[in-house]
Amino acid sequence: MNTLRYLLVGFVFGIVLTKSEAVSWYRIYEMFQFQSFHMYGIIMTAVMTGIIGVQIIKRNNLKNIEGLPIVIEDKEPGSARFWIGGILFGLGWAMVGACPGPIFILLGAGFLPVILVLFGALLGTFLYGYLRGKLPH
Repeated sequence: MNTLRYLLVGFVFGIVLTKSEAVSWYRIYEMFQFQSFHMYGIIMTAVMTGIIGVQIIKRNNLKNIEGLPIVIEDKEPGSARFWIGGILFGLGWAMVGACPGPIFILLGAGFLPVILVLFGALLGTFLYGYLRGKLPH
């Protein structure tokens, strides 16, 4: 039953991203060229939704799907790893024209060259997992 819920949320997420044009390479290109507010508006809406959601969870002591309390640990103060990771993520996003979420949406929409992007994302994830113990954390 939980799998069905996750699939439903995934479909809704895909529809929202597609209808908002967040999966459009052109919109992403505009964002990185500072030519349009469109993507920044979507990102700011997502950030604000996250902030409000976390506050609701914290203030109402909400529980997860298994009935356990949701615990959101505080992050450590800013460090180089967050900056380096963010820069690498942004550079990859700018070069490819898609962040990880829209990769699957673009594949589902029939843009088969995105298979190469998915392969690159999976390779990067594998390399991070392999090198994680050697990286400064």
